[in-house]
Amino acid sequence: MPEDGLASRAARARGSGPYEATLPAVLAGRAPYAPTLPSDLAADVADAENALTAFDAHAIARLGADDPALGPMSSILLRTESASSSQIEDLTVGARQLALAEIDESRSANARTVVANVRTMEAALRLADRLDLEAVLALHAELLVGSAGAGSLRRQLVWAGRSGLSPLGAVHVAPEAEDVPAAMRDLLAFLERDDLPILLHAAIAHAQFETIHPFTDGNGRTGRALAHAMLRGKGLLTTTAPVSAGLLTELSAYTDALTAYRAGDARPIVEEFARAARYAAATGTRLVDALSAQLAEDRERLRGVRRHALAWRVLPLLIGQPIVTARHLQQVLDVPAMTAQRALAQLTDAGVLQEATGRTRNRVWQHAGVLALLDDYAAEVRRAG
Repeated sequence: MPEDGLASRAARARGSGPYEATLPAVLAGRAPYAPTLPSDLAADVADAENALTAFDAHAIARLGADDPALGPMSSILLRTESASSSQIEDLTVGARQLALAEIDESRSANARTVVANVRTMEAALRLADRLDLEAVLALHAELLVGSAGAGSLRRQLVWAGRSGLSPLGAVHVAPEAEDVPAAMRDLLAFLERDDLPILLHAAIAHAQFETIHPFTDGNGRTGRALAHAMLRGKGLLTTTAPVSAGLLTELSAYTDALTAYRAGDARPIVEEFARAARYAAATGTRLVDALSAQLAEDRERLRGVRRHALAWRVLPLLIGQPIVTARHLQQVLDVPAMTAQRALAQLTDAGVLQEATGRTRNRVWQHAGVLALLDDYAAEVRRAG
């Protein structure tokens, strides 16, 4: 067990002894289910992929490819996925605190941590076309920016289980640190294959990544971001479906599936990803429709404002960032302070925004309707779980 001077002699005695670290299966060239899939699993994966494709098309068609709200809608879907992925790691934050953290107005440590996960997801989608070791390390560096070990493969043993002092009795003892580089080379070679269904490919790659546990911290969130990078890079999605929300609804089944994978059975993790994908497509579609309806209602409220006013440019941005300040609008839209203030006044007078601080300086405006829809979605996920 680690000798850090903090454990008692009795604790050191209890934590001393032999243990077995995982040696990951070699994937490149001989992945599970290649070249054929059991017919029932193939149908399950195909149905889930079709559901994701339909969700993606609906999200684009609901607004129109040229609508200025499409980018903010994609941003809020990504943020929703990031929040769910973080919640799997017991990092829970409401929509308001997360939106405040995005503009550096939150004191919540959890919110700042989830924003780091948002940055990780953004990096994953940017790097989706070149998933090499440099890209994976870059994802981890975004997630744990400023922390020791960020963006570097671990050099120590890690495990998941009963004790933080010793791997004895752990649920999973990851490979020894010296085995990690070779395991990652094998995984990255596996990512380059093109003979597997995309969702199955992502599910197995994710399970292998979690088995390797290449970092001392942040493996789960980085691994789920990697899965999304594969869904984007291999052409299944252009937006972000809240797959982690689906995993969160059956969290024990997800963790059990990872355990089964380490024991040699890949089927449960593929089934869990297929189930989570169907959940993401169904509930994500309803969220897109609700946000689109909110935007249409806001446009009606703003009808009396002249069409060239800045308020109209701000309106779609509120889907992706439902809490704003004058300074934020100045930076994002490159406008003078007075112009930003005028837009906020018009949106407030129209009933779209509410000033949330009651102060005369350092004021913050929020869109209560969008925040409520996001919190309702999070509550739905919790109820399903």
